[in-house]
Amino acid sequence: METLGARVVFDPGETLLFFGFVAGGVALGTVSGLTPGIHANTFALLLAGVAPSVPGPVRFVGAAMLAAGTVHTFLDVVPALALGVPDPAMASSALPGHQLVLAGQGREAIRLSALGSAGAVVLAVPLAVPMTRAMTAVYPTLLANLSLVLGAVVVALIATEATNRGRVGAALSVLASGGLGVAALDLPAGGLVASGGMLAPLFTGLFGGPVLLDALTGEGVPAQEEPRVTVSRRAVAGLASLGTVAGAVVGYVPGVSSAIAATAALLAVPDGGPRGFVVTTSGVNTANTIFALLALVTLGTPRTGVMVAVQEAGVPLDLPVLLGSVLAAAAAGFVLVVAVGDSYLRWVGRANYTKLSVGVLCLIVVVVGVLTGPLGIGVFAVSTVVGLIPVRFQARRAALMGVLLVPLILGG
Repeated sequence: METLGARVVFDPGETLLFFGFVAGGVALGTVSGLTPGIHANTFALLLAGVAPSVPGPVRFVGAAMLAAGTVHTFLDVVPALALGVPDPAMASSALPGHQLVLAGQGREAIRLSALGSAGAVVLAVPLAVPMTRAMTAVYPTLLANLSLVLGAVVVALIATEATNRGRVGAALSVLASGGLGVAALDLPAGGLVASGGMLAPLFTGLFGGPVLLDALTGEGVPAQEEPRVTVSRRAVAGLASLGTVAGAVVGYVPGVSSAIAATAALLAVPDGGPRGFVVTTSGVNTANTIFALLALVTLGTPRTGVMVAVQEAGVPLDLPVLLGSVLAAAAAGFVLVVAVGDSYLRWVGRANYTKLSVGVLCLIVVVVGVLTGPLGIGVFAVSTVVGLIPVRFQARRAALMGVLLVPLILGG
């Protein structure tokens, strides 16, 4: 397919090969999205290592990486909802998605997440050009003042907590996770495969381990009601729009995570509740995939693990091919999350929840060990302890992004 000239040449053989690679990426993203402790970045980095030996155009290998990452953003809500559900007595401090599961609205949450992600794809396409031009124009100024910008983000994370206790918890979370990031980010990983350093044990420990520990005494997934979406179409569209714009920012600004962007977006709709959080966060995650690709093409800076892998694999930045893989994978992801999600919740609901939580923790330790070695397991353990701070103070977990914010501020 010729994309730089005036003609577009349709080649049936290349088209079939392209969709074959995208289908492979969809399969990988399905596995990573539904498996606790496994991220699409892991598959992307593995693909980056084997890309030279894969038969077929390297740009199609890149398409498979992006397809895997996109599908992952649709499906990762399923284990996030099903696993780590706490005891009902802790419902007030549970994650928004778990609050819905405890109320029997998990199937609705799955559909809200799918709508948020799909809405972000639909909205990101027309916003791609103006947002890219705007962010490209301000990027040099942003980079020159990055420490001030990220410092303001830290202040906002702490100041916008609803209670003094929450503000104390947020401050402690930023300081503890920031110190952990300074100490651990540059540690050498001694795993069996290339893993992108200590990011995997840090993030899995900060955001995954504590949830599973709190769930050890939980009663699992209760019976779920019929999947009737109670949020109006207009509200879903508005929340998905907020998530899309926030995802655009995440795609360009270093250190600002999807959780921070979703938190900032939801300040505009304080009455959005857990349903609003699910829609907005899903929109941020999926939009981030698109805008991170645009950031890589326009600025040459990879903002996600998948984009790092694309760059390391030497994938030509053929935007029509790469963006086409994202759109095709998004369509597959929307169908898969609804088709698989309900069965996943039912299966987890019938399982022994304590044994399941312990099993998932053990799986995560094994994955971390394979990726980063014994040192990574130690980092995971320390990160898990730090990750317990926000929930104990009823603060937002987004404050744990100090793990990246503080090193970037100090390094700026």
